Amino acid sequence: KTKNVVQNPAADQQREYQARYVQEHHLGNGGCGAVFAGYRITDHFPVAIKHVPKNRIPIKVTDENGKEVSVEVAILLKLAAEADGSVGTSAPVSLLDWFDFGTELILVQERPVPAVDLFEYIRENGGCLPEGKAKVILKQLVDAAKDLEEKDIFHRDIKSDNILIETGSDVPRVRIIDFGLSCFATEQSQFCFFYGTPIHSPPECYWGKKYRPGPTTVWQMGVVLYEALHVGDFNIMTFIENKLKFNEHLSPRKKTSHFKIH
Repeated sequence: KTKNVVQNPAADQQREYQARYVQEHHLGNGGCGAVFAGYRITDHFPVAIKHVPKNRIPIKVTDENGKEVSVEVAILLKLAAEADGSVGTSAPVSLLDWFDFGTELILVQERPVPAVDLFEYIRENGGCLPEGKAKVILKQLVDAAKDLEEKDIFHRDIKSDNILIETGSDVPRVRIIDFGLSCFATEQSQFCFFYGTPIHSPPECYWGKKYRPGPTTVWQMGVVLYEALHVGDFNIMTFIENKLKFNEHLSPRKKTSHFKIH
């Protein structure tokens, strides 16, 4: 008598994942899951392995087959496709693989080495960055944001924790991580509910108004620049109450004018 073979796609995905990657130490937690260091077995290429419980996926989209998928996966796949398979050439970290374990998704991305997040990078520089170094980082961040906007991608949570700084050369290189709260959006899109970090929300959200991708991204980059140049964290309430503290050691031109990027 022939046995019925019970197919288990989740188990197959787990075996495939274990055959390709080794998971190591815990790197941190995000709003949607936990991230671990690891490497690809074939060549020991460093990877970051993100575990996302399905019940914590904030946003889903429908793919061409009519199946609901995490918008983070959809966006990272779009970025990977437009990079023509090149890894590490764009500001967003590359998605190498993803797996569906049934109750959770596993996202495997490149892990730049050596690198630290911008929050730690600022701390290592004494709590604020030299103006020249901040300008280099902001220029790269602006270029990355423009590229995402041209692809109709709205990150929604650009902040120092979600920006990696590659430190392997004299010039810091910006990499963007954690697209868990991102979405597809055009320049005309408007949103009511703010998905990003509450203390970094733009003023229109604080006043209960709709917000748009472009101005919100510019606002968030301004918050990043503030935290890079001034000791202390940004808080929208402190801004609204006009109580932000500023670095008195900035050059006079930086205190009285916008930070110009050439």
